[in-house]
Amino acid sequence: MMPMEHTLQLGEILKDGMYPVESEGGDNWRILHGDTLKLVKAFQPGTFDAVITDPPYASGGTKQNERNRTTNQKYSSMSPEKALPDFDGDQKDQRSWTHWMAEWLYDVRKACKSGAPICLFIDWRQYPSMTDALQWAGWIWRGTAVWDKTNSRPQKGRFRQQTEFIIWGSNGPMPISRPVSCLPGVFRYGNPQNRVHVTEKPLQLMKDVVQICEPGGRILDPFAGAGTTILAAAQQGYQAVGIEVTDAYFQLGTERVREALKEEVDVQ
Repeated sequence: MMPMEHTLQLGEILKDGMYPVESEGGDNWRILHGDTLKLVKAFQPGTFDAVITDPPYASGGTKQNERNRTTNQKYSSMSPEKALPDFDGDQKDQRSWTHWMAEWLYDVRKACKSGAPICLFIDWRQYPSMTDALQWAGWIWRGTAVWDKTNSRPQKGRFRQQTEFIIWGSNGPMPISRPVSCLPGVFRYGNPQNRVHVTEKPLQLMKDVVQICEPGGRILDPFAGAGTTILAAAQQGYQAVGIEVTDAYFQLGTERVREALKEEVDVQ
């Protein structure tokens, strides 16, 4: 892991006078509290070397009344008394979700360096819409990797829905000479135990995925959630910037990243 040299400052990444009301951070990481649609417009051009994120899928149902359920109702089987906080932005229909995706993806691209890779998690229901939005926003779609969750609820006479997808691309040409090794196309990790976010991804999965970025680069996660991508990036020696709109997850994510990195330093 590369040494942590300084606290990531807002002036390094945001235009003057466009700071969020609240942000938290430490050595080589920072999470901004606010709406992604607004905050992505505040970044200085060419700030990021990669975008890696798990946006709200607005999925979990084929009918609008099913999509309008809370995120816990759609994605969790926990009892109400044990349920994790719901997160914002997951009740859009498919057309509005696609438009929303294209809008922030367009502004994020302007904040990225030429050739910067982007990785977007999604399920099968919104896969076609996400590839449309990515290309409408000017990114080059380069392929799809697979997250094999290794297990799922069995359905008689049907294939198991045990995979999610990582749609990836780049901001224009992506030189083959980048100092990045060949990455796998399939990642096999079970869902994390003791999750703090309804749709949390495994930490080791994110440690693998962030390696699409050049060593020491700056990674943006516009939907930071529980801070898994931010933590994985920081632990792998990258700078990491996140955005989170939901109050509960802004607090949970920043606390989680800070405590995990502090424990790592204490051990060293």
